[in-house]
Amino acid sequence: MKSYIAILRARLLTLLQYRKAAFAGICTQMFWALIFNMIFIAFYRGAHTSASTIPLHVTLTFNWINQAFWLLIPWNIDKEIERQIKVGSIAYELIRPLNLYWFLFSRAAAVRIAPLILRTIPYFLLSALFLTVYPVELAHPQSLATLCTFVASIGCSLILSSAITTLICLSLFWTLSGEGIVRILPNITILLSGLIVPLPLFPSWLQPFLEVQPIRGILDIPCRIYTGLIPLEQSGYYLAFQLAWAAIAIVLGSYVSKRAIGKLQIQGG
Repeated sequence: MKSYIAILRARLLTLLQYRKAAFAGICTQMFWALIFNMIFIAFYRGAHTSASTIPLHVTLTFNWINQAFWLLIPWNIDKEIERQIKVGSIAYELIRPLNLYWFLFSRAAAVRIAPLILRTIPYFLLSALFLTVYPVELAHPQSLATLCTFVASIGCSLILSSAITTLICLSLFWTLSGEGIVRILPNITILLSGLIVPLPLFPSWLQPFLEVQPIRGILDIPCRIYTGLIPLEQSGYYLAFQLAWAAIAIVLGSYVSKRAIGKLQIQGG
C-alpha cells in the first residue's frame, strides 16, 4: 500500500505544478457556467413551467457545481501511460514488483485529485464573491449534514471515476493507438454525467436507463444531494450506488489487467 501511496503522491506533486493552467481553467469554467446559465434561463422562459421537472434555480445550481467538478468525469486518460503503451516502454513498469491495476489506479486518482486541489476550492471562493451580485439565487444545502453528505458523495465520485479511468486505460493494451477511445470517450461520459444537460431534464422514456448507468454517480448524484433533490434520509442508497459501481469497475479492471499481462505484445520499436 505504501508503494501506491508514494506513486499517488509523486504524480500529484507533478500535476500540482501547473498553477497558471489551473487559474486559466478556473476562468474558463466560470465563463462556461455563465454561458450555460443564460441558455437555461432562456429555455425556462420559453418553456411551459409544467414541463420542467426541476426548478430553474436548481438547474442553474447543477450547472455551477458541474463546472467546478467536471474534471472528475473520466473523459481522458493518463497521457504518459498512453505514450508508454504506444512505444513499448510500459515493459519497464511491468517488471516492477507492483500490481499493474493498482499502479494505474493510483495514477488515475492523482489525475482526478489534482484539479480538485488546484481548481475547485478557488473556483468556489471566487464564485461566492461573484454570486453576491448574481441576478438569480442558487440552491443551497438544507443543512450541515446535507453538505457533509455531498462531500462524501464527491469522495465516492473520485473512487468511481478513478476506477473507470483505469479500466479504460487498460483497454489500450488491446489497441495500437488510443486515439479512438480518446475521441469517443468525452462524447459519452460528458453526456451521461449530466454536464451539458442535467439528467432530470432528459425525456421520461430515457430516465430508467439514466437512473442505473454508472456515469451518473460522478456528477448527477452529488448535485442532487447538494440541491435536496435526493433527501438526506435516502442518500445512503445513492452513496452505496456509487460505491457498488466503483467495486464492479475495480473487480473488472483487476481481471482485465491480469489478461493484459498474459497477452501483452510490445508494439514499440
